Amino acid sequence: MSRPLPFDPIARAAQLWEARIGPSETMAAVTGIMRVQQIIQSAVDGALKPHGLTFARYEALVLLTFARASRLPMRVMGERLQLHPTSVTNIVDRLEKDGLVKRVPHPTDRRTTLVEITDEGRARREEATKAVTEIDFGLTGLTGKQTEQLTDLLTKVRKATGDFTE
Repeated sequence: MSRPLPFDPIARAAQLWEARIGPSETMAAVTGIMRVQQIIQSAVDGALKPHGLTFARYEALVLLTFARASRLPMRVMGERLQLHPTSVTNIVDRLEKDGLVKRVPHPTDRRTTLVEITDEGRARREEATKAVTEIDFGLTGLTGKQTEQLTDLLTKVRKATGDFTE
């Protein structure tokens, strides 16, 4: 978007929705979430692009960094990243092509392949982390307390839809 609008289009849509359809609270909230997602995605993509990463690839590197042995089975990566196995394979293929991860055989299960982060992957993850944290992952305009409240609210929605169990 080149310049800000002189009005809030979501608030305007909510007023029209209210007048013509009915209660607008949920529509306005969802529309706002979708717009903020676009804003955040654009900011994060912009921060990660100079590092040759997408957010999905960045998340995979972070996940491997958090793993005790810096490696995980692809199936576990898919579960933790909440991605389809095909998506995980595509992410790992690209990271491996770039030398950021390598596939290694599982020491006790021949059917399982482990994905291990390389030294180059660690370095790239560190550089990319600096880039996304410098822009607060694109989530600007909130205090720390408000960010915690937002996270709590979004967690409630995720839990209510079965995204996870406690």
